[in-house]
Amino acid sequence: MKAVILLFPGTNRERDMAIALEHATGKKPTILFHGETELPRGTDLVVLPGGFSHGDYLRTGAMAAHSPIMGPVRDFAARGGHVLGVCNGFQILCEAGLLPGVLLRNKDLRFLSMECVLRVERAGTPYTAHWQKGATFRAPMAHGDGNYFADDATLDRLEGEGLVAFRYHDANRNGASRDIAGILSQNLRVLGLMPHPEDLVDPLMGGEDGLPLFTSIAEALAPA
Repeated sequence: MKAVILLFPGTNRERDMAIALEHATGKKPTILFHGETELPRGTDLVVLPGGFSHGDYLRTGAMAAHSPIMGPVRDFAARGGHVLGVCNGFQILCEAGLLPGVLLRNKDLRFLSMECVLRVERAGTPYTAHWQKGATFRAPMAHGDGNYFADDATLDRLEGEGLVAFRYHDANRNGASRDIAGILSQNLRVLGLMPHPEDLVDPLMGGEDGLPLFTSIAEALAPA
C-alpha cells in the first residue's frame, strides 16, 4: 500500500500519522508538500493530517483547500481513490467539497485538548472493518473548530445513507450536530473525522484504541 501524507504550512501531525500508518502497514508513507501539482504514481491512500494549515486564517482549512495539490486530490477521489482527513484534514475536505458540511468554532469558544470516546456508527467500510457497529473506543482530540454543522436535509441524507462513521459517545463537547465526529463519502472511500486515532496505536502511547482504523485501511488496500 502506497500512502501519501499531505503537508501544508502549519500542519503538525504528519509524523504522528506516518508512525500510525507504518505501524499498521510496515511501510513508510510519503510526505508530500502542498505546492506539488501531482500525486506520486501508484498512490493508494491520501491522508490530510491535523494541525493549523495556513494558521487557520479566513476559516479553518479554507486556504489549504485551494492549494495546488488539492486539484489532483479531487481527481484522485473522483476516480475512487481513498482519502482520509483527520482534524484539520477533515476541515480541509469539507472546504474542498469532498465532504458535505463545515466545521465551526466549538460551542464554548474554547480549544479542547482531551480524550473522548467515539462510537462506531458504520462498520464494514475500508476504515472501520476491524470494528463492529456500536463499538466504542478512546481517541484524543485537540481542536478549536470541531463543531460539525450541516443543514437538516444534509444531515438526514447522511443518516439515511449510513454515512455517519463515528459519533461522540461520552459527551459532545464541541457542539457537533447530532453528535457527529466523522463522516464518509457516498462511495465510502473518503473519511473525515475530528479526533486523532493515530495517537493511540501502540501500548507505549497509552493504548491501541485507534489501531483498528489503520489495520482496516491496510487490509482494504493490500495488493490482491
